Amino acid sequence: MARTGLAAAARVAHWADGALGPGRDGAGSEGSGTLSDETAARAAADLGLTAAQVRADWDTARLAGLVEVHGDNARPGWRLRAWDRDDSAVLRGWVALFDAWSLAFPEPADREPAAVAEVVSAMPQVLSFLQLSAGPVPVEQLLDLLEQRVIELRTERCEIPYGPQPEPVEEPETADAPLAPLLDWALRALASVGALTYGDGQATLTPLGSWAVWVKLEQICVAAQSPAGNIEVAAEEMLRGCAQLRPNAARAEYRAWLAARPVGSAVTELLGAARGDDALLRGLAFEALRVVGAPAEPDVRSVADEPTLRPYALLWLAEHDGIDPEDAHEVLTREEATWLWVDTAAAVADHGEAPMLVRHLESALQPTVPQLLDEVRAVGHPRTVQVLVALAAAHPDPALAKAVRRAAFQVHTGG
Repeated sequence: MARTGLAAAARVAHWADGALGPGRDGAGSEGSGTLSDETAARAAADLGLTAAQVRADWDTARLAGLVEVHGDNARPGWRLRAWDRDDSAVLRGWVALFDAWSLAFPEPADREPAAVAEVVSAMPQVLSFLQLSAGPVPVEQLLDLLEQRVIELRTERCEIPYGPQPEPVEEPETADAPLAPLLDWALRALASVGALTYGDGQATLTPLGSWAVWVKLEQICVAAQSPAGNIEVAAEEMLRGCAQLRPNAARAEYRAWLAARPVGSAVTELLGAARGDDALLRGLAFEALRVVGAPAEPDVRSVADEPTLRPYALLWLAEHDGIDPEDAHEVLTREEATWLWVDTAAAVADHGEAPMLVRHLESALQPTVPQLLDEVRAVGHPRTVQVLVALAAAHPDPALAKAVRRAAFQVHTGG
């Protein structure tokens, strides 16, 4: 259903990617990502549509994230790139359109913006009722619910002033304005994006609309059940709070934290935490990014050239592309794998116990300790000295500890 509903928008977006991409001769936008008359006419001719249809499909593509607007320029979004191979990208695109339903259908021109905003704020409760009803609901019943919710919203924002008060004035006409026309607009807008069917005095969620509302409700429940209470803190603090959790509990915490914020800003925060000095947070940040999944792909791919993040990014991308996690390390070069070994050792040295560091030595790719020390020195990790000193202090074999200590001294002195 999502593919069908977005097919026309995807067609226009693919056309723009092919006809107006870098290095191609094409007319662009007039600003804010809207199509120029010349471009709309050209697309209409190429696709066998009217210019009005092209503009409508283009607007849908923008709302669904198939096209991303940056200043006066528009470019293909990651959802368009993943359209043919990733069903979750299609579903996320439709959910983005669903979230933007109030922009997809012109609002009544004769209604005050404040009244429109109240109805938009109240509609999630109306949609939840429709979802729970699991069938047609009379519009009169939805209107009663909408009116109750609008009254609640007005009561919630009511402030009791202090001090002498002026004479009461008449309330704006929007306060008592009938909500039926606005409910009609909202239901028509939701029908236009495929979330419900509306006619004969009743409304019914489509299967896709019911699924989307269920997902929203689930996100609210997940966010409310944050097991470690880190939902409102920044990414770095959240990751530190997850450091002592078992993997399943940590993933539940990541899901709760992610459910409470836009995916784009969440990914940016996680990558920012990964760039810090704490290697443990780097590893945990990419575990959280695994929970994010496909929406994080463009950002993860963009950091694959940063030396500090490259091994983590390459492993993430390999797993995202379907490679078994146990085999994903094969995408790393020997140097990248050694760098990752040192980074992980730094995390263990900072946050783990001595036996863990000794066991980590056994996970090295190199068959002998001298060979490991040679390659560790060659990769130039900034924590090499501290890792080797900690390993020497932890290892029970005096001869091996001495060799590791000598290597640490040589790195420290540049020898």
